[in-house]
Amino acid sequence: MADSTPSPAATATKAVSIVEVSPRDGLQNEAGFIETADKLALIGQLIGMGARRIEVASFVNPRRVPQMADAESVVAGLPPAPGVRFIGLCLNERGVARAIATLDSARPLDEAGCVLVASDSFGIINQGQSVTDGIAANRAMLKQARDAGLFAQVTISAAFGCPYEGPVPAERIVELASRMADAGAQEIALADTIGVAVPDQVRALTTQVIAAIAPVPIRLHLHDTRGLAPANAWAGYEAGCRTFDSALGGLGGCPFAPGAAGNVGTEELLYLFGRSGIATGYDLETALAANRWFAGVMGRPLPSRTGKAGDFVARPLPTGAKP
Repeated sequence: MADSTPSPAATATKAVSIVEVSPRDGLQNEAGFIETADKLALIGQLIGMGARRIEVASFVNPRRVPQMADAESVVAGLPPAPGVRFIGLCLNERGVARAIATLDSARPLDEAGCVLVASDSFGIINQGQSVTDGIAANRAMLKQARDAGLFAQVTISAAFGCPYEGPVPAERIVELASRMADAGAQEIALADTIGVAVPDQVRALTTQVIAAIAPVPIRLHLHDTRGLAPANAWAGYEAGCRTFDSALGGLGGCPFAPGAAGNVGTEELLYLFGRSGIATGYDLETALAANRWFAGVMGRPLPSRTGKAGDFVARPLPTGAKP
């Protein structure tokens, strides 16, 4: 029988990039404070798995998100890690200024991740601004970040549905993405913040946004509230997206989005793409070991289904059994 394993050349042409967000989005909704040393140890585990872009912290008001109160301490403790890019999330110009201040540290941040919420209700609760205000704020933030030498990217939050207003029109997302591309965004992510999207919706919106903003690259940020995040990732891949956010163990949630569950698990994406012959640059077995280690830190099993089931391997027949 011919070997069905994809050749390295064929696999490379289909490669995807995975942005690991567990140190920020994975932990921001945790009730108990995760110590800075444990966050840095997690980042080290992620690098060992193969992560090359990691969202390490959020520069937000610690009264609003206490888990991110040590953002500067986390950045100060980042390892040298050649080839790895570190991202700081910023919700306003003060947040971007804090990210820029890290450029004086031994291991500065590489990227500022800005956020534009796609609905007025969620935007006011999450960031205290309407969509119109958010457009103006993000224009200023993107310029501020780029002028300082940071890679400036923006996530359109609630792109597939708002927890307060319901469905968000696709044409609004296309318009917002176009405005952010015009404002200088070097990458634009579409976020299913509360996990309401279905594959047809992801495929259609991804296709429309790519057509509207090319050559600016697109990224997908998917939450697994209804168990559809891996299917949605595949739909996005089919539509042409090649960069995806995920969190080790499927951790995550938003303190301002009722009902939002965790991010799609990194293990889920590694299994999905790996079994499909698509290179990720990660090692699944190392990720599974990291899952077990961080479950010990958290004091509970992590949500990822692949993290629990492991990779697909043939097992020996029980003693005395016949095939």
